[in-house]
Amino acid sequence: MKLTIVGGGGFRVPLVIGALIGSAADGHTIIDRVDLYDTDPAALATMDAVLRGQRGALGVAPGRTARGSGAGRPVPLDVRTTTDLDDALAGADFVFSAIRVGGLHGRVLDEKVALDAGVLGQETVGAGGLSYALRTLPVTNALARRIAEIAPDAWLINFTNPAGIVTEAARGYLGDRVIGICDSPVGLIRRACRAGGFDPAAATAQYGGLNHLGWLNGLSVDGVDRLPALLRSPAVSTFEEGRLFGPHWLRILGALPNEYLDYFYRRDETLRSVRNAVTTRGEEIERDVGAFFAGTGPQTPPDDAYRRWVDARASREAGYMADNRAAAGAGDRDERDLSGGGYEGVALELMRRLAGASGGSGGELILNVPGHGAITCLPGEAIVEVPCTVSPAGAKPARTQPLSLHQQSLVSAVKASEREVIDAVDNGSRAAAERAFAFHPLIASESTAGHLLDGYEQAFPELGRLFRKTRRGV
Repeated sequence: MKLTIVGGGGFRVPLVIGALIGSAADGHTIIDRVDLYDTDPAALATMDAVLRGQRGALGVAPGRTARGSGAGRPVPLDVRTTTDLDDALAGADFVFSAIRVGGLHGRVLDEKVALDAGVLGQETVGAGGLSYALRTLPVTNALARRIAEIAPDAWLINFTNPAGIVTEAARGYLGDRVIGICDSPVGLIRRACRAGGFDPAAATAQYGGLNHLGWLNGLSVDGVDRLPALLRSPAVSTFEEGRLFGPHWLRILGALPNEYLDYFYRRDETLRSVRNAVTTRGEEIERDVGAFFAGTGPQTPPDDAYRRWVDARASREAGYMADNRAAAGAGDRDERDLSGGGYEGVALELMRRLAGASGGSGGELILNVPGHGAITCLPGEAIVEVPCTVSPAGAKPARTQPLSLHQQSLVSAVKASEREVIDAVDNGSRAAAERAFAFHPLIASESTAGHLLDGYEQAFPELGRLFRKTRRGV
């Protein structure tokens, strides 16, 4: 089967390819061809060098043509690069969308404009996330339309942030053949199980919410909910969410929040931490990842290219949510959380189940899909992040514990904001965009919303062009 990665020159592509190589070597793969598509040929050439070095480091042969050559373990995985989207999509069974519209500098501007207006601007949360969505949806909608024309039977697995909004918008063109994924819930559940001393494969998670706005409300093992005991025990302080939110607050909540809820629960402290930092998170990533791409290219020896990528990734992962951890006094990340096995593992398992392959890990996958009643405060077609059962027919939300009134209030407010973003892009409506900013709980101000939108239009001229298209604004 063929997988196409849109955004194939992106920094995280080796994680996906490494997971595919591992599953192929174990005889569990369903993918034998990967097309990496990108509009940036230089980034594609760099990734090609990194991937060749990765194969060498993993001790595997280059692909089908290496079978019998004696050069490492032969792995039936052909990877090629292209700047022709239609060529990349032709014959695809699965398409991963992993694009970053505006590049890394766009993230810097998302954060800076928000900070200038006195609010948080993380790339997927609050003002920064809304700006990111406004300029991303036109591109992802065009991609979805092209998939519908070139590969109508393909599954679109969305990695592109903000994942919930992007997934919901793409469904307008591809229907149920769009599924969004994120590794945050997987990491949360894995850490909770590790702290509680039980196997994640034996646990059933009661998780619900939106992308980057969810809670683990129950964790059952052998029919017993182990979460209350974990929250009461000293072990709650031994993993990231416990250190980030603090045992006292978690016991009051009676749940384990997704780490991104720190932007809501510790808004003022995190905003001060971001303002006091010498550089923003976006600037750090632009510097480090930019230096990697600037210093690595097709002429770089593959082993050097891969080593540079490994070093750059380690630096990037270590700095993840550093401002939040600094505000909470949570210290450095646990070494066990810096390895792979996150979203790429979810994606591979999702593809296996959609293809009807035998084996795999079993159990439910936490995915971004229409809730159809899984979260009762939202319309059934709204994209939510909940445990799902997956078959070749698609992903179906599983029954999960109802959200509390507090959780429903946050989910409803953020979903209202997200839907205004989709309206703004679909109809070229500046008024809808202004509502999106004003409705968001991390902004909640009409005057600040207008100031933000003015700033983002200045930073991203394409937004001004979007809103001039139909003249429907006010």
